[in-house]
Amino acid sequence: MARKNPLANLSAAGPTLDRGVLDYAAKGASRSLLNSIDEMAAKADKLSEGETVVEMEPGLIDASFVRDRRTDNEDEFNELLSAIRDNGQNSPILVRPHPKAMGRYMVVFGHRRLRVAQTLGRKVRAIVKEMQDRDHVVALGQENSARANVPFIERALFAADLARLHYDDDNATIMSALSVDRTTLSKMLSVANLPGSVLNALAQAKGIGRDRWYELKLLLDNPANHGRADEILREPAMMDMPVDQQFELLIRRLKTAPARKRQKVDAEKRSWASSDSALTADMTVEGKRFTLALKAKSSDARAFGAYLSENLDRLYEAFRQEVSPQEHGG
Repeated sequence: MARKNPLANLSAAGPTLDRGVLDYAAKGASRSLLNSIDEMAAKADKLSEGETVVEMEPGLIDASFVRDRRTDNEDEFNELLSAIRDNGQNSPILVRPHPKAMGRYMVVFGHRRLRVAQTLGRKVRAIVKEMQDRDHVVALGQENSARANVPFIERALFAADLARLHYDDDNATIMSALSVDRTTLSKMLSVANLPGSVLNALAQAKGIGRDRWYELKLLLDNPANHGRADEILREPAMMDMPVDQQFELLIRRLKTAPARKRQKVDAEKRSWASSDSALTADMTVEGKRFTLALKAKSSDARAFGAYLSENLDRLYEAFRQEVSPQEHGG
């Protein structure tokens, strides 16, 4: 509710005043006093609504509990620093009273502007607004969505951080914060779930868009490509390239690399025959597979096979008792 100037109705509070008195009241020091009270009331209203820009000591402001950017581009930071040093801070940051530390604040968005103020040893221009954690992440995400230069990978990693906070079961908070639909969010979360080694190597590939990141995700759905990707990214030639070029080369190499054929192991075959040759057995050992085939001149093969099946538990236990764990791989 807007605050009223306590002197605004002064003329109606008592007996009728002479016109000359009223004219005097609207001039000079009296008029300045009335205007000052109006300004203070309006300022108090705006401050309560989180609209007033105030100057704050950077040392009173802590980092957000969730970050929208994993790393800062030093060239971009230096450009911002030069601009603020020469022209001042035109755009205020948004802070909230710290939820756990009395007398301190937490930045909602504007981390780089806060860092510039710290570097320059200046106060930072800020809007102070009371808000809960959910409102905090929505404001941070929407402020980022309004900027055209936020890389897809940073938005995807930010979405994954919000998903771990689990504000709701349908991810409505994340979609509101990032202004995305459910399909796009699904792609973001799947990209953010790429192997850590790949993300660490390529997170600075800021010129790569959603479709290319998702293409890499599909290629790495093949587990065999995980080790292959690590090998490619460790190549000395890759280290000398800009990260965006590393990304593109990695995709090309993964798409064109021939599938590695599984090395075939020659099967070991053995045979056995009973003393009366009434029953024979063919055994094949291939890797971890052991195959036993029985054959008899009468029905003995079928009967003996049934006997083995019915006594497998007892035979295996006897095997474990007679053979040491080292011998049978236990």
